[in-house]
Amino acid sequence: MAQILFLANLSSATEQTKTINHTAGSGIGFYGSDFGVSIPIGTQNSTTFVTDANGVNKGVALNNTQYANTSDNRGRNPGEAVLGTNDQKYDLNAISNKDAPLNIRFKHDSAVKCQNPKLRVFDRNNINNHASGVVTYAYEVRHPSLENTSAGDLAHRSTDFADPKWFIFERGVRMLDTDTGNNVVEDMPLTPSPGLSGLNTSAGDNKLTADYPTSTRLGTSHTSLQHDWYIALSSEPTEIGAKTQYGLYFSVEYL
Repeated sequence: MAQILFLANLSSATEQTKTINHTAGSGIGFYGSDFGVSIPIGTQNSTTFVTDANGVNKGVALNNTQYANTSDNRGRNPGEAVLGTNDQKYDLNAISNKDAPLNIRFKHDSAVKCQNPKLRVFDRNNINNHASGVVTYAYEVRHPSLENTSAGDLAHRSTDFADPKWFIFERGVRMLDTDTGNNVVEDMPLTPSPGLSGLNTSAGDNKLTADYPTSTRLGTSHTSLQHDWYIALSSEPTEIGAKTQYGLYFSVEYL
């Protein structure tokens, strides 16, 4: 049997599996300085929590990954994030898996490989519609090191390792760097067959020999009972009011 889980990325496995129950309307909410505090228009979340479908009931606090950039180009050049509440910026490829708020997990009764994993942000009614009144920044973290340094980053990934960027889900923006003026939702590709704890990489990569001896280097041919993706998320309102027409959709093929 195949199963997809959206997990709060916490240190305890028990906490992970019991915190988010998306089938019952539980999910992730983004806020200002604390739970329930609005995010000013044009700025991003300072805190992230597990909450109910309407963002009213407070759950556990999650790791906060706040979009940050050093240009006026809405992040299409630099790749940086503010972690926690210390206002310190980190390069995206230096963020550790442990710092991402969301762990997407695919499980199967037999070992399988995963292909074409995709992430999409939508209005919770139709996966072809943009979320209403909000811009979302997403980044796939591939960094099992406990240190926030690019030395432990994995090269086998869906995004550009040499020039990491936030993927932007925004009405009127189809591709990461191209404004088209239309309303087509673009999928964010994720790494195929990341394996248990996301430790699978490919034979041509040069990152994981000594630091992570338990990793595999089988690339897209890797099979596992479990595949894990770690996602940094940041949210920016474009208009006032609670954003409840706002959901995350994940799809993957397995064989």
